[in-house]
Amino acid sequence: MSRLFGTDGVRGLANGELTAELAMSLSVAGARVLAEAKPGGRLSAVVGRDPRASGEFLEAAVVAGLASAGVDVIRLGVLPTPGLAYLVTELGADFGVMLSASHNPMPDNGIKFFSSSGIKLPDEVEDQIEADLGAVWQRPTGADVGRVTDQPELVERYIAHLVDSLGGVSLAGLTVCLDTANGASFRTAVEAFTRAGATVSAMHNQPDGLNINKDCGSTHIESLQAAVVAGGANVGFAFDGDADRCLGVDAAGQLVDGDQIMAILAIAMQQSGQLAHDTIVATIMSNLGFFKAMRAHGITAWQTKVGDRYVVEAMNAEGFVLGGEQSGHVIVRQFATTGDGVLTALQVARQMVTSGQALADLATVMVRLPQVMINVSGVDRARADDDAGVRVAVAEAEAELGDSGRVVLRPSGTEPLVRVMVEADTADQAQVVAERLAEVVRTRLAL
Repeated sequence: MSRLFGTDGVRGLANGELTAELAMSLSVAGARVLAEAKPGGRLSAVVGRDPRASGEFLEAAVVAGLASAGVDVIRLGVLPTPGLAYLVTELGADFGVMLSASHNPMPDNGIKFFSSSGIKLPDEVEDQIEADLGAVWQRPTGADVGRVTDQPELVERYIAHLVDSLGGVSLAGLTVCLDTANGASFRTAVEAFTRAGATVSAMHNQPDGLNINKDCGSTHIESLQAAVVAGGANVGFAFDGDADRCLGVDAAGQLVDGDQIMAILAIAMQQSGQLAHDTIVATIMSNLGFFKAMRAHGITAWQTKVGDRYVVEAMNAEGFVLGGEQSGHVIVRQFATTGDGVLTALQVARQMVTSGQALADLATVMVRLPQVMINVSGVDRARADDDAGVRVAVAEAEAELGDSGRVVLRPSGTEPLVRVMVEADTADQAQVVAERLAEVVRTRLAL
């Protein structure tokens, strides 16, 4: 039986794999496991969601489960995932629960737990919660049941925090186009940039519960690219459904991805003496051009497996202050405990203002190598790391590419497939090598 928790909580088709019954059971099990750290004490939790329609009934199930387990619940309503993480610590809650499937299509949803420190729970704690599902327990009664309050106005504290992260730098004179993916940042992103002084043009900021991530946001950057050019904006930023990731668009409509954003912020922080140990944390999927750029600037780049939770774990364990993923999850530890798309966008805009440089100029600090990703489905992902034929094919490809390229082959943590990623000097070479490796994986690991 596969593990219920993936790299980013429990995720699946709402009312399919992810039912109200499962949501309630998870919240009860989560409350019981987390209560072990506070024996005899009354727990408190904050609950938030993104705007997708299924969040309405799943939120009700989670809140009911928590309250039935004796947890006092503050229901925050719609807000970004990093906003919930921030408010867990700001309010002194024992934990938080976010209902969101991030960048996934509207029919999906997910449940993420955050600790009292505003970070995602470690694998071992998630395993405890999964093991506790359906266990027989003594239900509280009378005054011992949890109480529920609705306090959506608390999101204002998060917006103020975002603006404060600029350290008093005004964004006046900057014209910014924001694509909020009809998601959780539809208000917070626009409010934060407006209060910071920027001239804001917002798009895809009318969520109706059904249009989240639909042909918009960080997974569909094309409409933002066109809007930035058509509107003559200085810069554009696209977020995903729960706004924990951010991608940029320069004035000419060119994409600036998470690797480039991390490189911009890392070099700026190094120059100001704020980059602890002159080190940034990235994942194995960051572009080879990113690692080359970091070496050129005397910055060490640690690598973790894919998932911003693993980036955060490495940062916290070693005292590093900046990390992230190519997808746009960027963690600026001075201000956030998890990836925060809106905060990242504000920090990039701040660097544009303080340096007097356009985003296109800032992004030249690294050159992206051509990168090809092929998702191979219909295979046994569990054998991806062990099959001798696959290992030989990968070794041969690496020898062919030498120092000018790279191969990453990994099983997906959330889907039944194996990802084959190849970087090379030219796009043609990357495509040829990737297709050859994908065919080996398809043949050797066939179900």
